[in-house]
Amino acid sequence: MGRAGAHGCAALEGLTVTLIAERVMDAATISTWMREVEASVRAERDHLVQLDAAIGDADHGINMTRGFEAVVQALGADNGSPPGRLLIIAGRTLVSTVGGASGPLWGSALRSGGRVLGDQTTFDSAQLVEVLAAALASVKDLGTASLGDKTMVDALEPAVETLKSRIAGGESLAQAIDAAAAAAEAGMRATIPLQARKGRASYLGERSVGHQDPGATSTALIMRALQRAVTSQP
Repeated sequence: MGRAGAHGCAALEGLTVTLIAERVMDAATISTWMREVEASVRAERDHLVQLDAAIGDADHGINMTRGFEAVVQALGADNGSPPGRLLIIAGRTLVSTVGGASGPLWGSALRSGGRVLGDQTTFDSAQLVEVLAAALASVKDLGTASLGDKTMVDALEPAVETLKSRIAGGESLAQAIDAAAAAAEAGMRATIPLQARKGRASYLGERSVGHQDPGATSTALIMRALQRAVTSQP
């Protein structure tokens, strides 16, 4: 799980300044994230189904729950893989178990993020930004979707950009990831007045207006789950 490194002290003209090392994340962070996602989508399954019934196939909650249950099971059976490898396993599992667009999109996203980390055993805040940026790029490429198309991108892109800017600005990971999750939730709500331009919802034309996008909703749940995972104590 996310954990802070050891404290150090630096003497400066008679003053003692406490230095807090960068929070380090590892394989346990990824496993915790996936468990948090599974719990969230399971708890919100019926809500996701209702949202999808309005503009899709009414199976988004069912598919996401099944997929992340399989991910948790797959990671539970893993024997010591590094975090990047766990993301790749999670992505492959989603592709094989989730129907519709969500499986390929999130599967590709997690695999792309996993490849960023390679075989390293730990990663920091800046590398988490790289992981999520790669995931976003993969989703946009595979789904050919942009901000404003009423898709998961409307939640994921604001989250990634917020995390990137907050970390670059020197905020702590806890503050930055909370802001990123809030940005995803705001992006989710912002899909309500949009007309869908991608996916099955786009077939409805103007009738898609007034409905919250289910993919953006589950994406917001995933980002909030990440916030809980990286800020939890070991």
